Parts: sequence; structure tokens; C-alpha cells
Amino acid sequence: MRLGLVSDTHDDLDAARRGADELAGAGVDAVAHLGDVVAPFTLAPFESLADDCPFHHVRGNNEGEPALWRAAADVGTHHGDAAALDLGGRAVALYHGTSPVLVDALVDSGDYDYVCHGHTHERAVEARDGTVRVNPGGLPIPGADDAFHVALVDLDDPVGSGAVTHRTV
Repeated sequence: MRLGLVSDTHDDLDAARRGADELAGAGVDAVAHLGDVVAPFTLAPFESLADDCPFHHVRGNNEGEPALWRAAADVGTHHGDAAALDLGGRAVALYHGTSPVLVDALVDSGDYDYVCHGHTHERAVEARDGTVRVNPGGLPIPGADDAFHVALVDLDDPVGSGAVTHRTV
């Protein structure tokens, strides 16, 4: 099972389209948007992808609009602030990442194989005591990534940073 991750699209419809296209081309079995979609129209590129696989969304710190939460629920599953999922037999936590303390607590809890978050706009993979923290990155901002990325997690591989790949879109 292959999980596609995207985050921090911030109303950039072109980036959202490129991200959705990349994930569709990679043949993902599930998609998680880790927050900061911002406005409902930015979910449109994920609608056709969600026809083929489950779509999950967690709220980002720039998403206070209830219409977005309803739109995310129309596309797939809107989980609110965080989600704990079983995907392909792996325990996966989804959280926007607004609090680094909470990200570390999720990783250090030992309850998850993968803790997936965004917020920093900087792609990252860190294996720590049996849990892998994954950030797909986001729109380029100063001090973070210079390009937009998505991440793929191969949940059939042994748990580890080697199961994670980032793709520039």
C-alpha cells in the first residue's frame, strides 16, 4: 500500500493540481492532505483522485473556515485537528504540525509507525525509536524548501526512512 502526502497548498491551485497529478501518477492507495488547504476551491484537484482512493484531511492553522471542513468531508474524510489511522497494517498519525512539542510527543509515544505532518514547508524524514516522522514539505517559503514537494510512503516496506520518497512537483 502506498500513501501519498501533501501539505500547505495555501490556495495555490496550480501547486495543488501538480501535487494531485503526481500522486495519481504514482498509483497511491490513499492520500492525506496535512492541512493549510485554506479555501475550498483548492480541494478540487483532489476530487478525481479521491474517486480512486481514500482521501484524508486534517485541519491546518490557516483553516478556520467551516466551509472548507465541509468541502473536505465531501471529498473524503475531514478528521479535525488530527487522525490516528490503520493503513495497510501500519499505525499512521496525521497532524498539521503547528506544535513541534505535539509532533515530538506523537513520535516519542511509540504508538505509531509513521507520524505525518506539515506546517514548516520543509520536507523531512526522521527515524526515531521505531517511528518515522514524515513532512512532505509545502509551498516554497524563505528558510524552507525552494520547490513544492509531495511524499510517498510505501507501507508494504519495512518501517523506516527508506520507505519514504519525496518528489518535486
